[in-house]
Amino acid sequence: MAERRYKAVVIDLFDTLVTWNPDGLPLMQFRGREIRSTTPLLYPALETALGERFDREKFSEAHASVYAEIFTERAKPDALEITCLERFSRTLKILDVDEPQAMPLAEDLRRIHMGRVREVTKAPPARIDTMKKIARHHRVGLISNFDDSETGHLIMHDTGIRELFDAIIISADTGYRKPNPLIFKKILDAMRLEPADILFVGDTPLDDVLGSKGVGMHSAWIRRRGHVFPEGIPAPDITISDLAELPAALGLQE
Repeated sequence: MAERRYKAVVIDLFDTLVTWNPDGLPLMQFRGREIRSTTPLLYPALETALGERFDREKFSEAHASVYAEIFTERAKPDALEITCLERFSRTLKILDVDEPQAMPLAEDLRRIHMGRVREVTKAPPARIDTMKKIARHHRVGLISNFDDSETGHLIMHDTGIRELFDAIIISADTGYRKPNPLIFKKILDAMRLEPADILFVGDTPLDDVLGSKGVGMHSAWIRRRGHVFPEGIPAPDITISDLAELPAALGLQE
């Protein structure tokens, strides 16, 4: 039976267990178009700290350039994590904010930004029920590419099922991201399992499927509507359209 193949099911967090709703973010104009962003929520703290030195447009441009820089760095083969706090620290450095002032201000910006991210992130009830069902048959764990440790763990607490998980690995805690094999080895060490004991479940072909299969795990890919699995990546062992379909794919009974 399929349910006997694995000792554990380890899942991704965002777009696998939880989803975040960008409609819960404020609207702003940036580079000639309207976008949703937490940036307007940061303005009061920046205005209080920097006074007349604060320029909204300059901050937005600096922050966008840093974000692009970090996106490029994360895409390198070693897949290192750069935290949200580091992102704001780099942005303030571009704006020539002195380090003694920049350090606490960056922390304030991190807290405000992540507070709203947490507010708009929820786990659908069907996925919560799914994890409860899976946990009756398998040990469960989680690996998330997320750039803020505190918020990642708080979001897991908000699901109400944190206690089901044997281990939770947030990339901000480790310094590297999926598909870096080191983050998968972290979960193996934490759960004291061999790669073949684990089915890893996620929605990203590169990070989740290639990353997990690269260390010898099996994988389940959550295929979003209209998405096609890319060529050149080992095929997943299971394909589903939502985490809620996994128990049936594993042959789990109530």
